[in-house]
Amino acid sequence: MITRVWRGWTAEADADDYQRFLLAELFPAMRSISGFLGAEVLRRPEGEEVAFITLVRFNLIEDVRAFAGEQLDVPVIEPTAAALLARYDERAIHYETSFFEVEPMSEPPRR
Repeated sequence: MITRVWRGWTAEADADDYQRFLLAELFPAMRSISGFLGAEVLRRPEGEEVAFITLVRFNLIEDVRAFAGEQLDVPVIEPTAAALLARYDERAIHYETSFFEVEPMSEPPRR
């Protein structure tokens, strides 16, 4: 699995709209991209701005190319996002990804 990491910042007033765009429009539209596995959005206030980190997961690096093109590290910024972002990183970074997932417990532990 490959995780594409990218950061952008909005004005406080635009933060909710930007998050809504990512979660309700952009990421659902990406379901049609072969190998797209999902995305997470990290958000935190930073002074008068709100910082966002997006973690977009793909099965293979070739799947990232289907999304980003041959220049993998160039960010893909939709017009709606461009209107809401105050600034952003000029490069996306890609990581091979492993993870540990906690299985939900079927019943509470006994003491």
